[in-house]
Amino acid sequence: MLLDGTPLLGNRTGIGRYTASLSEALASESNVDTRAVAFTLRGWRGLRSSLPHGVRARGLPVAARLLRASWLRSDFPPVEAFAGRADVVHGTNFVLPATLRAAQVLTIHDLAFLDAPEELAPSDRELPALVRRGAVRADVICTPTAAVADAVAERLDVDRDKIEVTPLGVDAGWFTGRPPTEDRRTELGLPEKYLLFAGASGPRKGLDWLLRAHESDPALPPLVFAGPGRFPHTSRTRHVGYLSDVDLQRVVAGASALVLPSRDEGFGLPVLEAMACDVPVVCTDVPTLREVSGGFATLVPYGEVDALAAALRQAVAPPPAASASATRRAHAASFTWRRCAETTLKAYRRAVGS
Repeated sequence: MLLDGTPLLGNRTGIGRYTASLSEALASESNVDTRAVAFTLRGWRGLRSSLPHGVRARGLPVAARLLRASWLRSDFPPVEAFAGRADVVHGTNFVLPATLRAAQVLTIHDLAFLDAPEELAPSDRELPALVRRGAVRADVICTPTAAVADAVAERLDVDRDKIEVTPLGVDAGWFTGRPPTEDRRTELGLPEKYLLFAGASGPRKGLDWLLRAHESDPALPPLVFAGPGRFPHTSRTRHVGYLSDVDLQRVVAGASALVLPSRDEGFGLPVLEAMACDVPVVCTDVPTLREVSGGFATLVPYGEVDALAAALRQAVAPPPAASASATRRAHAASFTWRRCAETTLKAYRRAVGS
């Protein structure tokens, strides 16, 4: 099995963490030969050191821009030409590589590229057409939630039965997460109490809405942003930047509440990670986050400033009963990378059989 390991390079956000954890879980299967290829010239040599134990690097350096341009119009070059033979090729990041004989599996994480194509980076201007073409060519499509599966079937005009839902998992370390020490809190510039947004910045993350809601109530704790990108700044906000996995767990565990005000999400992993740390969650009332949160987060209609401010006030109020806390953590524990790997293997078997 050959997967696209390009998301493993550089600072890992949601898709990078998905690719790393999935490949590690697949590699632990005794009957699965897991290999990865990176579609890049500059960072290609870093793939070997970025792979989980048991996953082998394959391939030669090839420019992603040239590959995408060719794959948009043809099935050349097949990925086997520079990465070797495989039974299954898995496009983990929206783009399905062309293949010669290998079965084809494609993960589509969300449809933000269709909802707001004007927000795509110049290098991704062909992404909508690439994903549409890949969805037709793929033997099986994977999505992280049923909500995304339904949307893909409807908007990309593919058979819903062609799609496997492969929910993401929560690493075990989140369930033992502890707040940062006093020294580390000082180093990061964290206030004693804070609301937290964790993730990459971007237009669909609803940060302007969050800022308006936060500014409407001076009694709310300061707002901390943890993740790469440019974030809004006021006297009551902090940006701690991209954090290591250990620091991120500690910063989430130390928060009064986590807020994910996204206009749209494919999965919303920070919601479950905060629940694993026993941290209250406020998020947008959209199908994906409704599905993932399972009734254990406070859901707010997108764009309603007063409703979001009220939800944040409620989230930082005295904690719920121990039984409610245990139920919330149990919900997060039901999402495992083992299950993600098992459902993905089911997709591979279906693809080979087709």
